[in-house]
Amino acid sequence: MKNTFVGQRVATDLDAQVLKVLRGLDYPEPPLDLGDVRALQKLDLRYYNSTDDSALRETISRMKIAGKQILERPSLILDAVRTAQLKALWLPDHRRILIDQDEHQLKHRWNEGHEIGHSLAPWHQLYLFGDNAETLLPTCHDTLENEANYTCGQLLFLRGRFTEEASDMEQTIDTILHLSKDFGNTITSTLWRFVEEGHRGLPMVGIVSQHPHHTDADFDPESPCRYCVESPQFKRCFGTVTEVQLFSLMKNYCRRARGGPLGRSQVPLIDRNGDRHEFVFESFSIRHAVLSLGVYAKPAHKVVSILE
Repeated sequence: MKNTFVGQRVATDLDAQVLKVLRGLDYPEPPLDLGDVRALQKLDLRYYNSTDDSALRETISRMKIAGKQILERPSLILDAVRTAQLKALWLPDHRRILIDQDEHQLKHRWNEGHEIGHSLAPWHQLYLFGDNAETLLPTCHDTLENEANYTCGQLLFLRGRFTEEASDMEQTIDTILHLSKDFGNTITSTLWRFVEEGHRGLPMVGIVSQHPHHTDADFDPESPCRYCVESPQFKRCFGTVTEVQLFSLMKNYCRRARGGPLGRSQVPLIDRNGDRHEFVFESFSIRHAVLSLGVYAKPAHKVVSILE
């Protein structure tokens, strides 16, 4: 699945909301304390067990005033959690965030930040838990989720603070591991952020996938990457490169080791004009997934550089 970018107008609106929060917290140092964000925004955090819906039932039963759709269909939240296998959700009327406690602890931070992202976008309250013709469209749901993810990234990585630090560092997996610790976020989310905003103007691609030499039974060779994150410049110039092609290149240089560094290699990619360019790829296994980073190196065969 390839990443998509929010529109400039929406991004500007969401940036303003995040800036308001960071200003209210007096521009904190990383890592950001989400407890401080919740206190500032007057948000309540609760946990539920996806295998035991009693906590959700209790929450619903105590709702005296809620959005029209929830009031008319009190089982709507339960239905959403069960059918969509939600790991977190936001209840705007009670300003409450619910997190699935069965989800891995490392993912709680992003899930919470994502729901805070929903709460910071004023127009999201109009759509959540609705069931009219517009809100049932998959494109509407995808748009809302993308906007919440964008806001979450801006918040957890302190907007320009991450970009400034990343821009002064090498484009390597080691840098991503370092920034992950500094900002207190997962390696996967740091890879995503690094590719999208770490070195603006430089074609980069990040891949989250299974190990190319140790795939599971459910592996789909036609869709081999869980995430394929393209920088704006990569999407513009190399957007025709497929996930299948990228995964195949990884398989050529990755070692069979289960964890840690898996290899590094210079590999060719063809741009939209049919010209060949060299990228430096490296991969790192975090056991449950392999993270790969591809960074533009140089044009090949004396073609004009896309960076000129």
